Amino acid sequence: MRLVIQRVNSASVTINNALYSSIDKGLMVLVGIEDADIETDADWLAGKLVNMRIFSDADDKMNLSVKEINGDILVVSQFTLHASTQKGNRPSFIKAARAEKAVPVYEYFCKKITLESGKTCKTGVFGADMKVSLVNDGPVTITIDSRNKE
Repeated sequence: MRLVIQRVNSASVTINNALYSSIDKGLMVLVGIEDADIETDADWLAGKLVNMRIFSDADDKMNLSVKEINGDILVVSQFTLHASTQKGNRPSFIKAARAEKAVPVYEYFCKKITLESGKTCKTGVFGADMKVSLVNDGPVTITIDSRNKE
């Protein structure tokens, strides 16, 4: 699994011109799932995500987690995070899991975030054409991959 984590002041997902989900201060997370990903990948990433200290403390140092600031988390599936660009100019998505494999892992990941954070994980709709808006705070953007544990 691969995550792109953005610290935000706000974020939202719109589907068919209707607001589907939104958060205030917290984390906007894009998640890509590949065929080899299983629940243990989701467990590790959810723990890292909820406890990652990337919010400022009173001394303006990144020392607080989203959980500690009582922030929100919005998770959006994005298979293009597993694009391969080695050959040619058209990306290949062969490593990205198909929906029948990816949806259960995605849903499990969101449930783990809810359990770890104590707050409902907001989501987009898997496979939908979504319009994602956000106000990046910092900006702070971090990537994590469960394959290499970094």
